[in-house]
Amino acid sequence: MTAHARPAATCLAILLAGLLLGACSDENAVAEVPLPVLANNPAAHDDSRVATQGVVRRFEDPLHYWIEDEDLHRVELFPQERIAPYLGEAVRVQGHFRFSPSEGRRLTLESVERR
Repeated sequence: MTAHARPAATCLAILLAGLLLGACSDENAVAEVPLPVLANNPAAHDDSRVATQGVVRRFEDPLHYWIEDEDLHRVELFPQERIAPYLGEAVRVQGHFRFSPSEGRRLTLESVERR
């Protein structure tokens, strides 16, 4: 390799590494998705990272927690022990969203913030 080719090859390698890292970061991006969108088109966001807002509610038997808006659009939240302290509060949640016809709409929490 000539002296002039080495810097060009180095620049090309750095550029390629940057593109690959950029592609990886898009997979981990968090989409801000309102509850009505998650409720009405859950399959479009299945297996993705989302953030949404609402009020934490629960049902006793069987015990489960969810987030809902004023129009009662709901998404179940996990793990229960992580969301339980926020019962009745307005929150912004972020996590991994899953949807299936048998399990419904579920969000595994990464973070919770009071609003």
